[in-house]
Amino acid sequence: MKIGQSLATGEIVRAAETALAALERGIEEPLILNLAAWRREEDGDFGAAHDLLQRALVLSPGDVMILGSIGAVLRKQGFYEAAIEILDKVVATEPRHSAAWLERGYVLDALRRESDAADSYRQALTIDPRLAPALGKLADAAARRGEGEGARDLADRALAIDPQEPAATCALAILANEAKDGATAEALLRPLLAGSVAPEDRTRALTLLGDALDRQDRTTEAFATWRDAQRSFRDAYRARLEPGPDRPAHRAFIDRIREQVEETGPVTALPAAAPVDGQAAIHVFLLGYPRSGTTLIENVLASAPDVVALEERDTLIDTDRALLGNDGTMADLDALSPGKLERLRSAYWARVADLGGPVAGKTLVDMNPFNGVKLPILARIFPQARFVIMRRDPRDVVLSCFRINFTPGSAAWAFSDLEEAALHYDALKRLIDRCMEMLPVAFHEVRYDRLVTEFEPTVRALADFIGLEWTDDFARFDRTAKNRGVRTASETQVRKGLYNGGGQWRRYADELAPVLPILAPWIDRFGAD
Repeated sequence: MKIGQSLATGEIVRAAETALAALERGIEEPLILNLAAWRREEDGDFGAAHDLLQRALVLSPGDVMILGSIGAVLRKQGFYEAAIEILDKVVATEPRHSAAWLERGYVLDALRRESDAADSYRQALTIDPRLAPALGKLADAAARRGEGEGARDLADRALAIDPQEPAATCALAILANEAKDGATAEALLRPLLAGSVAPEDRTRALTLLGDALDRQDRTTEAFATWRDAQRSFRDAYRARLEPGPDRPAHRAFIDRIREQVEETGPVTALPAAAPVDGQAAIHVFLLGYPRSGTTLIENVLASAPDVVALEERDTLIDTDRALLGNDGTMADLDALSPGKLERLRSAYWARVADLGGPVAGKTLVDMNPFNGVKLPILARIFPQARFVIMRRDPRDVVLSCFRINFTPGSAAWAFSDLEEAALHYDALKRLIDRCMEMLPVAFHEVRYDRLVTEFEPTVRALADFIGLEWTDDFARFDRTAKNRGVRTASETQVRKGLYNGGGQWRRYADELAPVLPILAPWIDRFGAD
């Protein structure tokens, strides 16, 4: 009775506390378990919430409210594929379940399926036009695409319903920051941060506030705010991402792969790869490091005819499962049978077709900065592939990684601490260098500073390496980015066209000073004048 009264008056916290008390007395009912799970979820104990929801589902099989809650908890644990599978069933069973459509949008966003996510948010709004979070998410996406008028309209509608709607507030802050109006962005974000806001929204708002302070040249405050954002990120994802005995740090993972490359020694030759159905005529892996310019180069290349570019899509799932352990231990790559290699190639090209459509007879650019971690494996499976390595001043790269709100993952955890970010950068660069020394595949380096100051000769050299004819469309990459959409942290920059974003580190030289000794060897090689 008390639970019903609390829910009727909108006091969900009190209802959840009453449910927890009932559970302690041994009373188990679907509603009690669902409310108790909500309380655990709000506390960040997603595992306990999941267990309670599964117990509720046993008592009420097929209950769409419980299943929708399970989908939300799975998302917060990072199990996106499992979450979308459940949520798809929920909306198929109960198409009028607006909360499930909203949660489905969140999951699709996490999977970087922005168009599908937008469709899900719009479906939620057809059921409940006053669903402010759905309006906020659509506003946020529009702002990131540079659609100012549409973003403002959606954000205003969301904020008229909920003046503290976080995604809508962040959307307006993005627009203000892009207009170099840091003061307006700051004025939008301060009240949001002063209130109660979910951890992931707090991280995002703090990141944008740091950007707003940067726009006002308040660099000391900006850096401190980005540090607060990273602390917020760690607090939100510690249980899921913090390295431990059963979860190696991403840097340790990279080091383990490099150790195996060094143990194997130089590889003088690799057997040619037998062709498989659906493969591209020209195959390019574009890698380097996040914030090094890979998104820029990808859109340059995607501007040419018959080039299919895949932006940070997970094309190597089958390869990872077959050859790579969670600690970075690889299978004996030189003992792989021709049949095994052919099966892995076939699985790769089938997945490429699913993600980007047919590529036979075309050029495929598979862009993922972290594919450099898998260079020893990629060389064996795709010995005829071309590998393009982006290089940029490490001070700009590490600073940019530290100040960005990345999708949660083991690398994002590394970026949330400045020293660990520098050590991580060093680890990946050392691995790539070892692979370039020891693997007989085709490598080509592109320097960001030369790309933005000597665009045509730099791109001509790259096109010659790949085997592409020159086209003036290469210089229209900003139009390409707008048409195809950009899903990385570089989306706002690439849409603006060519500009030199280097040298930002100089304004933060004091804050970067502790990690400069770690970066020194790479500054000597790739630091801009």
